Amino acid sequence: MTKFNQIDKNNFLYQYYKYQGQFTPKNLAFNANLQEFSQRVTYICNLETKGKLSPQESYEQIQALWEQLTNSFQALGIEHHITP
Repeated sequence: MTKFNQIDKNNFLYQYYKYQGQFTPKNLAFNANLQEFSQRVTYICNLETKGKLSPQESYEQIQALWEQLTNSFQALGIEHHITP
């Protein structure tokens, strides 16, 4: 069995990275939502590139995902300032 066959496919396809920012439960939850958004946008872009989705469908799906992310941000009550 090759090393590639031993890789967990879920971890390979759905990689999540350790949160490095200022820890709060709200920040951690938003980070998970942001990673999910990023992953789904990547899939939509790839489907559009391959011709499986039209540009209009892709735009609409990404716009809906953006609205979900914005709602998540607002629901969590995260402040808008950026800290270095």
